[in-house]
Amino acid sequence: MDFLAYFGDVFTPINFGLLLIGTIGGLLLGATPGLSPTMAVALLIPFTFKLEPAQGLILLGAAYTSTVAGGAVSAILLKIPGAPANIATTLDGHTMAKKGQGARALQLSFLASAVGGVFGVLLLIFLTPVLAQWALAFGPSHLFWLAILGVTVIGTLDSSSVVKGLLSGCIGLWLATVGFDDIMGAQRFIFHDAVSGGINVIPALIGLFAIPQVIGMFAKGRRSLDAEILTVERHPISMAFGEVFSRLRALSIGTITGSVIGLIPGVGGQIAGLVAYDQSKKMSPERDKFGTGHSEGVIAAESANNAMVGPSLVPLLTLSIPGSPTAAVLLGGLLIHGIFPGSDLFDNHPDVAWTFINSMLIGQILMCIFGLYIAGLAARVAQVPNAVMAAVVLGLAVFGSYSVQHSMGDVYVMATLGTGMYFLERFGFSAAPLVLGLILGPIAEANFVQGSMIANATSSIGSYFFTGPLNLVLIAIVVASVGYSVWQELRHRRLSAQEKVMAKKDAIT
Repeated sequence: MDFLAYFGDVFTPINFGLLLIGTIGGLLLGATPGLSPTMAVALLIPFTFKLEPAQGLILLGAAYTSTVAGGAVSAILLKIPGAPANIATTLDGHTMAKKGQGARALQLSFLASAVGGVFGVLLLIFLTPVLAQWALAFGPSHLFWLAILGVTVIGTLDSSSVVKGLLSGCIGLWLATVGFDDIMGAQRFIFHDAVSGGINVIPALIGLFAIPQVIGMFAKGRRSLDAEILTVERHPISMAFGEVFSRLRALSIGTITGSVIGLIPGVGGQIAGLVAYDQSKKMSPERDKFGTGHSEGVIAAESANNAMVGPSLVPLLTLSIPGSPTAAVLLGGLLIHGIFPGSDLFDNHPDVAWTFINSMLIGQILMCIFGLYIAGLAARVAQVPNAVMAAVVLGLAVFGSYSVQHSMGDVYVMATLGTGMYFLERFGFSAAPLVLGLILGPIAEANFVQGSMIANATSSIGSYFFTGPLNLVLIAIVVASVGYSVWQELRHRRLSAQEKVMAKKDAIT
């Protein structure tokens, strides 16, 4: 067990100090809307120039893991996902915060993140060679069908209607086409200079979630907002431990889903969280409680987005293929120090590789400890008068959107999409499917075009996309997902109609 030989290196004063700094800093950066894990790691790279390779990676790795978990803070308390990976957390987490259960939601999110994160790092430690070969099995056709599977998940994320959920997703897919075509360079729907480079996910994410909330707050008027001061319930940490491990189904679904999706290059934590949330909802006997402040939704989403962190590094460390945008930034951190990841990394630089991986394992535990400590303090945000909260959220939305590319164009995009989403919500549409469509659009398009080019050179498009065991399995899952969603909605409508008939009969008698 090579990793045990270098386990003690994590606890040297300098290494452990950097681990603490990266963890605490990552939590703070993650809780700031607009600062994604990729951006947080990129901002810290200049600070690693004078450090040893292992020390630099410890700082970056700790920031990576804790930023993903820290994004739950703003997602739960403000309904602004700290990163795309925290989109699913808003669906139940913010509702819990509105009920005064913000501390409970944060405690559950950090505990679930720690469980998923530890499991993902253990996969990285014990199954790296096997998982690396499995990750290589995914080609353009498989990644295309995986993106389509995500599109079918869209319909079930909207609680009111599968059709409205799919329509929201289609709007997101259309928004993903705005800008220049990556292959031909053709202009598509560029109706303003602000969108000439396409629509960035972060400003869109902030606008679609934050602006409808702000408009809703301001629409109520000052007196109504001042009257809505929420009492925050205290929640012992021991109860949070018991609740997390009593929800083993959601915890297992989230951890396994995140680990599998994290391994696939280019997919990302945002899809892991949403797919885990969707599957947990489908398999739960309390399906109707999802979206109303149900703890299973928070546990599934947060365990998934942290479980993907470890496996996303498998292709990077063994094949020099970044499994996520943040892993690509970490690759830059390695190359700066003259270390080239690959099959011989563990032979030529075992001290760097194993110290880095071990620090991520310890970092998950430290992240959980600090996260639980700040949960009760952070939950007091709910006691801020809503009139003040509306102004604060609007300021954070503008700051987060502008900070991505230092462009006012992103602020205009954020405001426009948010205003449009406010009116769409009045008709029963949801922001989560729209954002997922925006994220999945480039993945589906790029892999379809690449797959078509390969098919034209080797075989027909039909045989390339519709043959092969992995393609057929993914297609079957897509069909089953759509069929199950439609069946569930029809069943729910039938039961509702029967309850209304029974209620009328009881009223008559």
